[in-house]
Amino acid sequence: MHQGAALATIAAMETFLLLMLLGAAGFFFFTAARAAAERAAQIGRDACAAAGVQWLDQSVHATGMRLRRRADGWLGIERTFRFEYSEDGQDRHVGRMVLLGDTLVGFSGPTRAAQAVVRRFPAAAEP
Repeated sequence: MHQGAALATIAAMETFLLLMLLGAAGFFFFTAARAAAERAAQIGRDACAAAGVQWLDQSVHATGMRLRRRADGWLGIERTFRFEYSEDGQDRHVGRMVLLGDTLVGFSGPTRAAQAVVRRFPAAAEP
């Protein structure tokens, strides 16, 4: 009977450890997603300011996520965001940006801002 209780305790500890690891992985995934959304919002806001257009809703919306190889060969998460802007306050246009980690790899939006955004946001510093 004593050995059965010890095995039950070990199984409970393994389950607890697994739940802790899953919780930590979920936390890091969530914080990375929030950081990417904040960077995308910064890029969208600066692009609209550079183009002289109005950034609508002051937010970006995540529309996609996939695994993709980074320049160093490691897998990274590529996130796609969309935002809306207006040229005259009466119309709405959709802009799109793609981030691979912290690096901007794709942008479409206010025509006058596209080149300024690409020049202003170089690749993130490598660790």
